[in-house]
Order: sequence, then structure tokens, then C-alpha cells
Amino acid sequence: MSTHKDQTKAVSDQDTEGPAAPIIFFFIIGFAASLVIGWGIFPKLLYSQKHQPIDFNHAVHVEEVDDGCESCHYFREDGSFSGIPDLESCMECHEDVIGASEEEEKFVEEYVVPEREVPWLVYSRQPDCVYFSHAPHVISGKMECAECHGHIGESDHARVYEENRITGYSRDIWGKNMIGIAKNPWERMKMDDCSKCHIRENVNQGSVQTQKGGCFVCHK
Repeated sequence: MSTHKDQTKAVSDQDTEGPAAPIIFFFIIGFAASLVIGWGIFPKLLYSQKHQPIDFNHAVHVEEVDDGCESCHYFREDGSFSGIPDLESCMECHEDVIGASEEEEKFVEEYVVPEREVPWLVYSRQPDCVYFSHAPHVISGKMECAECHGHIGESDHARVYEENRITGYSRDIWGKNMIGIAKNPWERMKMDDCSKCHIRENVNQGSVQTQKGGCFVCHK
């Protein structure tokens, strides 16, 4: 009887343990596949790549102007920031082709002559619920442009614009790294980066929300 029971138990154990190995194997395969799809394939499918209408050369322009970034990106008399130059500003120098660049020739023919604004793709465009002012950061905070925008003044080509297919916003709002890790402060433009800087610099928001970086300072 004992022998029969032992044999029955052995067969029962084999039946129980047998399917476990394939389940674990397929779980590992599925988990690995989900990582590949989620972290490798999905981000590439989520963002479409677009090119600027004009391959803008910052380095050439910086060499030709006297005030660096502020020559084109300046503060108006009322304190508002000009942002990306409009066609009228560009035409102060480019009413006619003045160099040998094919991109400049394209700019003059397609935009200056017909007086059509260039539909630039704005890497730093924020959601409508966000309010950002350059004045307190550049004028009051004495921040350099490179602190947030990187060394864009040294670039001789416009980088590819990656647009989120769902939200329509630039990938720069989140950053290249899906985990959210950034080696440099200009690699992403997220709320927690702003908040950390406000807290670090002890920005006075005048309310209890100071501890969180002052939510309603930047949010409408």
C-alpha cells in the first residue's frame, strides 16, 4: 500500500511541476518582448519625424550679429519676449539673397518674395494650460539661453522635430529617455525640472505652494 501511495504521489507531483517550466519560459519571453516593444518599438511609432521648412544655420547668424541671441530673440519695450523672429524681422537682412546658401535662396523664393510667414516647428511649445515668461528668467534670474536651450547657437543644422502622434507636442516636452532621465537640463522641458529649479533657487512665490515650486505661477 505504501509503495502504491508513493508512486501515486510521484505521478501527481510530476503532473503539478511539469507545466511550470513552460509557463515560466513563456513568461520570460513575453516579459522580454514587452520591454522591447514598450521601450524600443513603441517610442519610434509614437513619434513622427518632421523637418523644419528651412534648415536654419544658427552658427552663421551668430557670427554675423553683434548681440548674440538677443539680436533675433529680444525683449520688446513692454517686456514681452519676441520668440521666433517673424518674416519682417528676417527681411531686414534677407530681402534679397546675400549668400551662397541654397537654404537662404529657398527662404527668399518661398517666403520673402510672396511675403509668407515661415511655419516653424517649435520644439518648446507647451500645452495651453501652461504659462511661461522669459522675462523673470532671463532679466531677473540672469539665466543664460544655453541653460534651457542648450548650445543651439553653435548648430549649423536644424535638428529633426519629433511630434507625438497623440498629443501633437514635441518630444522635447518629455525628452528622449522614456524613463525621464536627462544628462543635461535642456534635454527636456518638464514641470518637475522647473519646480526643482524654483526650489533650489528659493524663488519666492508668496504662498504655501512655494514648497512645490508655485503651481499657479506657471499654470493657468
